[in-house]
Amino acid sequence: MDWLFDAQLVVAGAPILVREVVGNLFGLASAVGGLRRRVWAWPVGIVGNVLLFTVFLGGVFDTPQAKDLYGQAGRQVFFVVVAVYGWVRWRQARGAGDGPAIVPSWAGTRGRVQLLVAAVVGTVVTALVFQALGSWGPWADAWIFTGSLLATYGMARGWTEFWLVWIAVDAVGVPLLLQAGYYPSAVLYAVYGGVVLYGFTVWVRAQRTGQPQEVTAAGGAGTLAVDAPAPDRAGV
Repeated sequence: MDWLFDAQLVVAGAPILVREVVGNLFGLASAVGGLRRRVWAWPVGIVGNVLLFTVFLGGVFDTPQAKDLYGQAGRQVFFVVVAVYGWVRWRQARGAGDGPAIVPSWAGTRGRVQLLVAAVVGTVVTALVFQALGSWGPWADAWIFTGSLLATYGMARGWTEFWLVWIAVDAVGVPLLLQAGYYPSAVLYAVYGGVVLYGFTVWVRAQRTGQPQEVTAAGGAGTLAVDAPAPDRAGV
């Protein structure tokens, strides 16, 4: 464990933490699992979240970048919380089967308005907080933080729009991370962009072939319109 925590690579003269690479690879695996609508995407993502939490508090954990990105670090904590919700929800929706956990659906007008309002309010509030804390690049970091939470929540709800939110997050995240010197994370964000675009098309196709079934979500969410698992007919 000490080796993983301290190990570094030198790429083009720049030191890079091995745990940043490993954490992002777990994140990429989670994204692929989400694309395929597999329950294992959630616990795999949690492992990456824990590793990346230590990476983005560069000043605290003495990383080569030595920059604290509170939004990037803080979102890892909230990712774990939302991931537990998504993990329970998808397991319940899947039932005893071993195929895709859900059939995606559109959020609808109400859901989209909620996402938009939360995106604006969340970005402004967190940017002011990050600015006061001295976070590096607070406004961009605030959108990445807020957008990531909304995208993860949308994934847990089975809303296809969550892929579009991720695209907006990646568009801001790549230049921010390049400027901050977190090169593996920036590269992985760019890779995520390709996965996200493909995932969006896959989920749209899955919507057209799924059989909806209403189930009750755990965690006090009430009865929610969630789709039951359908045969893997969408090529995912």
